[in-house]
Parts: sequence; C-alpha cells; structure tokens
Amino acid sequence: MPLTVKGLEGIVAAETNMSYINGEKGILEYVGISIDDLARNSTFEETTYLLWNRKLPTKAELQAFTTEFRANYDLPAGMVERIQSLPKTAQPMHVLRTMVSALAMHDVDPNANDPVSARKKALSVLATTPAIIACFDRYRRGLPFVAPRKDLTFAQNFLYMLNGQVPTEAVARAFDICMILHADHGLNNSTFTSRVIISTLSDVYSALTGAIGSLRGPLHGGANEEVMEMLGEIEALAKSQGKNAMDVVEPYIMGRLAKKERIMGFGHRVYKTIDPRATFLKTFAKQIAADTGNLPLYEISSKIEQIMAREVGAKGIYPNVDFYSATTYHSIGLKLDLFTPMFAMSRNAGWSGHIIEQLSDNRLFRPAAEYVGPHNSPYMAMDSR
Repeated sequence: MPLTVKGLEGIVAAETNMSYINGEKGILEYVGISIDDLARNSTFEETTYLLWNRKLPTKAELQAFTTEFRANYDLPAGMVERIQSLPKTAQPMHVLRTMVSALAMHDVDPNANDPVSARKKALSVLATTPAIIACFDRYRRGLPFVAPRKDLTFAQNFLYMLNGQVPTEAVARAFDICMILHADHGLNNSTFTSRVIISTLSDVYSALTGAIGSLRGPLHGGANEEVMEMLGEIEALAKSQGKNAMDVVEPYIMGRLAKKERIMGFGHRVYKTIDPRATFLKTFAKQIAADTGNLPLYEISSKIEQIMAREVGAKGIYPNVDFYSATTYHSIGLKLDLFTPMFAMSRNAGWSGHIIEQLSDNRLFRPAAEYVGPHNSPYMAMDSR
C-alpha cells in the first residue's frame, strides 16, 4: 500500500535550484546566497534576476533587465476602467487574483509556454501587479489613478502610485527589503500550486492566478494581517482600561497562552529556530518604526517576543517573517488588507521562476489518493432510501 502523508509534509515533489531551506539550522538561501546578505545588499530587481537566471547579474545585465522591467509598468488599455468598475468593497486579494487572470485577455498569444514567451509573460505580470493594487486602493478611496513612472524603482514606483508622491529613501528601502525577503521560499503551498497548474501545460496567467488564490488563505499568506490585528487588539485593550499599551502586553499574551490560543507571527512549519528572514527585518523594523513615529508599536512587538522567548522558546517557537513585516508595513503606511497583496506582489518573482523551471523539465503532477470509504455497497432504489 502506498504511503499516505497528509499535507505532503516531508515529501519531495520537485527539484529546484532557486531557494534552499534548512529548517533545523535556520538557513534560507537564494541560489546559494544567504537571505540576510541579499536583504542587506541587494534590490528586488536584482534578486528577481538572480532567481530567474540562477546568477547575479553584471552591471550591464542588471541595467538591461531593469529597463525591460520598467517598460512593462503600464497597465493594458482598458484595465484601469475595468478595475474602477469593481465594487469598492471588494477585497484586494480577490481583485488582484481576478485582474491577473484578466491580463491574459490582453495577450495575443496567452498560451505560449516556450522559455522566451513564459519569461515575457512573467515579467509583464510582475511589473503590472503594483499598478493593479495601487489603482484599486486609490479608486476605493475616491482618488484618481496615478500612472507609473519608469524612472523609479519597483519599490519607489509602487509607493508613488499608491500615495501620489515619491517615498523617502528609508521607506522605499524598507519596502524593497520586504519584497526581497518574501520573493521565494521553496515548495510552499502557493508555489506548489503554480507548478501543478503549469505542469498541465496550461498558461502562465492561470498558474499565477492559482498561486494568488492559494496565498490568500489565512494558513498561508494572511498571517501578517493577523499579527497587525493582534497588535491593534492590545492597543484597544490598553485604551479601554486607561493604561499604557506596554502594561497590558504581558496579561494579554499570557491570557492567550493560558487558553492555548495561537500567538500570530510565531512558529513556522519549516523552521525549528528563528526564521532567517526575520533576523535583519527585526533590526530594520525598529529603524523604520522610529523614522515614521511608530516606535511604540515596535516596542509592543519586542515585548511580545521577550514573553514568547521566556514561555515557549524552549519548544522551538520563534518569530517568523510575518511578525516584523507587519510592523514594517504598518510603519510605511499600508492598510491592513494590503498586507497579503504585498506578499503576492513579491512572491510573483518566485512563482514565475518555478513556473519557468517546471516547464524546462516538465512532468504532469498526478499524485494518488488512498481510498478509505466502503466497498461493495448496494445501490438502493429511490423509494427504499
């Protein structure tokens, strides 16, 4: 009888040379380079090039890639009007999923899966996703669409389209680091989804749409939203009691632990030590919080980490990337329901790399299922049921 593994945990279903994870030692590498080195030194554009080409670019290669990337910033004709026809109450992740799918209708050959075509489609989706998110957010706020600027980096351009002004260097860098940290992470659920879909020789748009649908689930991409909700609950509790927020952190966290409730932003299915993506982000989150007047929020987060280290650190439960990315996203002014779309915007780079990788040596995914139902059951006539 074949082995049944619920959730496919520990099952190797694909080979990749994009990202390496060692959960026991807390290691994450993109093409052999540590995530910490990339967060400190790279840019999202360069990191995307690395993932797609399996090497760091030369100056000329990065310039050519950046030029091509920025040339794809614009939304197709009619897309702005389509976004502005949606209900303003729509959830941004549903909007993103639907609009990425709609991009296929503006492609004269949407089903082409040769390496050159797949790469062009992936670059187009990656470059236009920021405009989709920014356009919808401004529309629901009653603000006009801000067209992209090709003289700005990926991070600068998104924040410019979202807010109508070029961000400060510190804010743009904070956002860029978050994009790098979330770009790829092995065969996670949404990445697996993208590879499963493209393995049927479907199209890039379908594969990326499916990946977005997977990421939307609260067990996958929605954790940083829940972290922010928890921090908001602490601040609201303090206000209702007329106390300083720092004074209610301990009873709040201990109360949840006593009820065996999960503390969002802690623990990871892969990592048995601190999430390597959280190491540098913790330091940077403090800096950007201080720069933007949100240091009290960071201090609450730091206090939660101290309590968790004392109470459950021995069990291998540590902060993950979602814990401090929530503080960072809030500090740079993003609304709560945009947190998961930011994850999707970044992970588009990884999904696309895996799609291209899958197509290079494709085999249709077709796992088996173990049947656990009855056998030899009689068919009963309707009047006998």
